[in-house]
Amino acid sequence: MSLLLNRTSFGDVANKGNSLSRTEAMDLFNEWVLNARLQLHMKQVAHLMSSWAAEREQLDAAGQWRWELAGLLHDADWDRWPELHCKKIIEELEQRNVDPEIIRAIASHGPNHFGVEPETKMDKMLYAFDELSGLVHAYSLMRPGGYDGMELKGVKKRLKEKSFAANVSREEINDACSRAGIALDGLIGFIIEKQGAVV
Repeated sequence: MSLLLNRTSFGDVANKGNSLSRTEAMDLFNEWVLNARLQLHMKQVAHLMSSWAAEREQLDAAGQWRWELAGLLHDADWDRWPELHCKKIIEELEQRNVDPEIIRAIASHGPNHFGVEPETKMDKMLYAFDELSGLVHAYSLMRPGGYDGMELKGVKKRLKEKSFAANVSREEINDACSRAGIALDGLIGFIIEKQGAVV
């Protein structure tokens, strides 16, 4: 099954600055995503994106929401239409006249799968958070205290264990960090600090 999008242009530049309201986004989220584990993953990535936009990019509230929206909806079609993953949500957001930057970030969150290279900071951070977020969360489920007291060395140890969260691509994590120009340790630390707030 190929998930290649076979295009590199998304949305209409005339829609720059357009977003969904939080209500519209959550209505779409709740209608399309029925799997509780997937819902949690998407909310965690959304929170990481929003936090990064606020703290590291110093974006205003509207900018933070754009980053959060990309995280919130990046896997929106995976639950009901896995064979159309990315295609379905991209088409939906294009029909709703959403800013091309948000749509493109979603289209590029798995370059090996969708054939779209991450270019903007939003693109690169969504790619970086997506895989690593899942591994850190899997580690939290093993620990009696969950995220409390979680340390960088514990995550890195699990990262080296190929059998742990085996579906998480270590190659993609390293590739994403390289593209974003961020040290792996820094990214893990940020996720440990922020992700536990989302349950």
